[in-house]
Amino acid sequence: MTAARHGLATARTARRLWPSVPNQVLGVLCLMYLALYVDRVNIATLAPKISADLHLSNTQFGLAVSAFAYPYALIQLFGGWISDRLGARRMLLISGAIVVIATVLTGLVGGLASLVAVRVALGVGEGFAFPTATRAMATWMAQSRWGYAQGVTHAASRIANAITPPLIVAILAYSSWRGTFVVLGLFSLVWVLLWLWVARDDPRQHPGMTSADLAALPVAGSDQSPLAWWRLAKRIAPVTAVDFCYGWTLWVFLTWLPSFFLKSFHLDLAHSAFFSSGVLLGGVAGDAAGGMLSDRILKATGSLQAARRNLIIVGMLGAFVFLLPVVLTHDLKTVAVCLSLACFFSELVVAPIWAVPMDIAPRYAGTASGMMNFGFGLAGILSPLVFGGLLDLTGDWSAPFCGSIALLLVGSALSFLMRPDRPFEPEASIARPG
Repeated sequence: MTAARHGLATARTARRLWPSVPNQVLGVLCLMYLALYVDRVNIATLAPKISADLHLSNTQFGLAVSAFAYPYALIQLFGGWISDRLGARRMLLISGAIVVIATVLTGLVGGLASLVAVRVALGVGEGFAFPTATRAMATWMAQSRWGYAQGVTHAASRIANAITPPLIVAILAYSSWRGTFVVLGLFSLVWVLLWLWVARDDPRQHPGMTSADLAALPVAGSDQSPLAWWRLAKRIAPVTAVDFCYGWTLWVFLTWLPSFFLKSFHLDLAHSAFFSSGVLLGGVAGDAAGGMLSDRILKATGSLQAARRNLIIVGMLGAFVFLLPVVLTHDLKTVAVCLSLACFFSELVVAPIWAVPMDIAPRYAGTASGMMNFGFGLAGILSPLVFGGLLDLTGDWSAPFCGSIALLLVGSALSFLMRPDRPFEPEASIARPG
């Protein structure tokens, strides 16, 4: 009897020490977000070397960067629907394989055309990933943890933003810019293999899931009934518009920060990477804080409007306030601090805005979040092109930030149109008069 009790206690201790299966899934998703953003933003740090080697203007480089966003934006409209039908496990394996290949091939480009081609391929791979990851979160996480899950995964992506500049500089000490892409592609292969090991499309298929784990989950699988796509799109449209306004500023940070510090303040690559990392670390804190605050507000008030919409408005207005000094002063320390605070507040938006599609349509979380993220993809098409074009036209590094300032105000106003507190009902669930 004593031995049996000792064995039971040992098993319980082992379970406490080893993360639960939902937390294992969340951990691999965090690694995925980190790897995908390293693959997405590494080109910003390497921009001066790539542009010089391939003889690209700012406008041409902006075109190459934005090429990622064309398939990325388009796939948002149907990629989530596919993940809802085929399952998150299979879709993320396919996405990961495309990302690995596209990243490695970036090191082999010979000019603008081939650079655009590999960026398009990378956009295809990453386009399916984030709606599919949201599908996985809705399946594997309790609703009370949705804000946290979105916050911690996006915090991982912003850690990637922060560590990528110094990481690239470190790899460049031992390799060329071309070899850097090979190294990063192999790193992405790690999360793909881990996802293959840990994930299932249905949590009930995983032998490590306990009855307590399963009881906490609000969704078992995805809804296979016909979807009123246009009705759902109309419900998500205000969220899509707000996501576009937020995404414009993030794309500015992801694409131009190293070049901004290097050229506007005449720093070398190492110092521009240092300041860029400092700014983006503000985003890491913002993502983590946004997720925790959103869930705590929901627990305290029971109001999805307060937990999601109000926090999004605070984030956008805060980013607006701290971007103003960037265009009004040229003091390096002031600009760096204000950019860091602007990044913090803009990233407060991320967890609640990604939770909104899950609140509105949990059984169509992949489809709904893809519709929302179309706004971010569209911003990714326009923001680098407009920013690069304004630079070539004016030579002024402050002027393009004015677009972000204006759109942050627009996004905060549009946030009042979002209604996460009103669940979406498919056609089949709507009662009709007899």
